[in-house]
Amino acid sequence: MEEKIFSVTELNDYIRRKFEEDSTLRRVIVKGEISNFTNHYRSGHLYLSLKDEGAIIRAVMFKSSAQKLIFEPESGMKVIVTARVSVFPRDGQYQLYISEMQPDGIGALHVKFEQLKAKLAAEGLFDETKKKKLPKMPLRIGVVTSPTGAAVRDIINILRRRFPAATVLLYPVLVQGPQAAPDISRAIAFLNEGRKCDVMIVGRGGGSLEELWAFNEEEVARAVAASEIPVISAVGHETDFTICDFCADLRAPTPSAAAELAVPSVAEIKKRMLNYNARVTKVMLSKIEHQRERVRGLARSRSLSSPRAYLEERRMRLLYVGRGITAAMNRRNGARRSAFGAMAAKLDALSPLAVMARGYSIATSGGAVLRSAAALATGDEVELRFRDGSATCEVTGTTLE
Repeated sequence: MEEKIFSVTELNDYIRRKFEEDSTLRRVIVKGEISNFTNHYRSGHLYLSLKDEGAIIRAVMFKSSAQKLIFEPESGMKVIVTARVSVFPRDGQYQLYISEMQPDGIGALHVKFEQLKAKLAAEGLFDETKKKKLPKMPLRIGVVTSPTGAAVRDIINILRRRFPAATVLLYPVLVQGPQAAPDISRAIAFLNEGRKCDVMIVGRGGGSLEELWAFNEEEVARAVAASEIPVISAVGHETDFTICDFCADLRAPTPSAAAELAVPSVAEIKKRMLNYNARVTKVMLSKIEHQRERVRGLARSRSLSSPRAYLEERRMRLLYVGRGITAAMNRRNGARRSAFGAMAAKLDALSPLAVMARGYSIATSGGAVLRSAAALATGDEVELRFRDGSATCEVTGTTLE
């Protein structure tokens, strides 16, 4: 019998058909760790390998199956996949063609929660420094929740009981299901238009992770973080945490607690006002008593009890001070007269007139004082200045010593 000669393509195609004829390989469930993960964003296909301690196998998940995933696979993640085993004829390698994938050990929703939480935290949406403070006395309270159920009734009842002056604006939304997240986001945006309220409560009553999932959607998280109105997140019970809680300005453990945090209590305000009033009254009474004591002290003073004696005493003090001032002025004037006389005597002693009175005179020629006989010549006119007058002389001769 003549043996058949296969081409490479024929052989690979033959092996592929054998794989596909095996009913076991048409649907296998395999668990392993993802490695060499590649997300082909242009085509939408996912390429990866699954490995364990002893082996590795290549795998692909086409776009039609990949777009159904609610989490993002990544290298190092342990997963369980449902797939068929076949051969890619071009490469001659067998691989898994994955139709379903879920995390191994924890649910897909938990993985999606942690992935989104890490992503938004890295972007700064949970930053405590960006949290807005709640108004102390809000007059308009926005409530974004389901119009039915215990949560909305509890919120409204508590708001009315604690602070009846506030107006409650209810924006009814779906709180679970595929349309819940867009509905909640629209409500938050609507209340922010024109700042229709002073503070906003966003939430619902308790439920399973799946029932609360709308508040873990990225769309809702970003709407809460972008709100210019302070947001109180009130989702589920005290042990329930959602992405919305981390983005909100304040997390309340329950919807009822959110209503308690949103507004002050009228009873507490009244009590505080009474305390303030008591303190102010006490301070004012103390000040009034202090002023009364001052008035009583003034009334006992001599100036009011005996004004004539008070004025007489002041008059005597004034006379005493006046005499002191007069004596001081006289002493000062006397000292100045003595000093003036001494200075006048000194000036008089230094005066040229005093010298001239003793027989001396001053000789000048042409208005200049003559200090030497050498400055004169025979026939020059000289003016002699005496104490009581002057004389004009003619030089008939000079003698130098």
